[in-house]
Amino acid sequence: MGFWNEDLQAANDRSARPTTAATEALDLRVRLHQRLLDMLNLSVLDQTPREALKLEIRRSVMGLLSEEKRLQTPAQTDQLVEELLDELLGLGPLEPLLKDPSITDILINTHEMVYVERGGRLERSDVRFQDTRHLLRIINKIVAAVGRRVDESQPMVDARLADGSRVNAIIPPLAVDGPLVSIRKFAAIPINMDKLVEFGSVTAEMAKVLRAVVEGRRNVLISGGTGSGKTTLLNALSAFIDPMERIVTIEDSAELQLQQPHVGRLETRPANMEGRGEVTQRELVKNSLRMRPDRIIVGEVRAGEAFDMLQAMNTGHDGSMTTVHANTPRDALSRVEQMIGMAGLEISARSIRGQLAAAVNVVIQVERLEDGRRRVVSVSEIVGMEEDVISMQEIFRFRRRGRGGKGEVVGDYEATGVRPKFIEVLNMRGIDLPLDIFAPGRVSV
Repeated sequence: MGFWNEDLQAANDRSARPTTAATEALDLRVRLHQRLLDMLNLSVLDQTPREALKLEIRRSVMGLLSEEKRLQTPAQTDQLVEELLDELLGLGPLEPLLKDPSITDILINTHEMVYVERGGRLERSDVRFQDTRHLLRIINKIVAAVGRRVDESQPMVDARLADGSRVNAIIPPLAVDGPLVSIRKFAAIPINMDKLVEFGSVTAEMAKVLRAVVEGRRNVLISGGTGSGKTTLLNALSAFIDPMERIVTIEDSAELQLQQPHVGRLETRPANMEGRGEVTQRELVKNSLRMRPDRIIVGEVRAGEAFDMLQAMNTGHDGSMTTVHANTPRDALSRVEQMIGMAGLEISARSIRGQLAAAVNVVIQVERLEDGRRRVVSVSEIVGMEEDVISMQEIFRFRRRGRGGKGEVVGDYEATGVRPKFIEVLNMRGIDLPLDIFAPGRVSV
């Protein structure tokens, strides 16, 4: 609870020199925070309802402000009380950013510099931390909540917040200038396919095809760069899975927001201080096969677990899905091939490609464009092997035409005219798609 106890003297020393209004407000909060810690019964804080605690803190703050002869408007007092509550119960300066629904990413570059992403564009926030130790305390509070740690011996960590938001932190000595934190927020209500159509990320026709692909139990690989919307699309696609099916999800840091009732969520575990106890994604994929899943969803394949994922796709777990970092559908297959090589198995490149071609049915490429919008830019089908090369055919693509007056990327979605081979499988499963969806032509977005 005592976030700033060690920094109180430093804060008092700074009060003697000229400061900005923001720094003065921060120093005031530091002093009041310390005095509140002396006054409150810390053992009952977590059991006290927030509103009751808020009233108690407000009474105490009014008295302390009177002692300091500080005049504040009611609005300033309310803000101060909320900030002190955030320090006592939450994550301090991060709380207003976490509560702001317009913010999708929070990027902390040392204690003095915090950026946020709104509408796909980065902007600097006026939020800051007291100093590096204050930021480190917030980081430790985040990682401790999920049973992880971060220190000089393990200076990188993945964690998550209570709402499922993903957190990555890296501290000195690896972070040269101070701790770096990246928080990927998730909406309280997951974005569904209808919203993606509304946002222009896909067309209504493409959405129908993607729904049929999931309902028809085709194996899907979602490819894209960092922040391109891979997980968002995976969540949206998962809504089309039959609620009677058993799903097992495997992630480094649990962030998927599946809405089905029958979901088993697995999460990796890092090694302990003695270097033991690590549980990797590959081990979890292997174990998931013993859990009678209908589908397996791996949040992101990064290493040797790609081989086990392919084995699952090839042995009765149709309709499984995963994501990979890659810039094109062809690059995605190359990346998975390289990951299988990381498994240390004696398998020829041709054999790996053969398994890839047999396991993965559809590759969806997503991209974050220069204007900040995320789009599905390609939907491709894997149709087999031609000698040593995996054969693919593109079904839909986004064709750029330039930039608009406000800097937005302008373009059209078009069907390539290719009739996918999975149509036959869908028909056998009772899923009919109108063939004119695949007729060559453009749909403006």
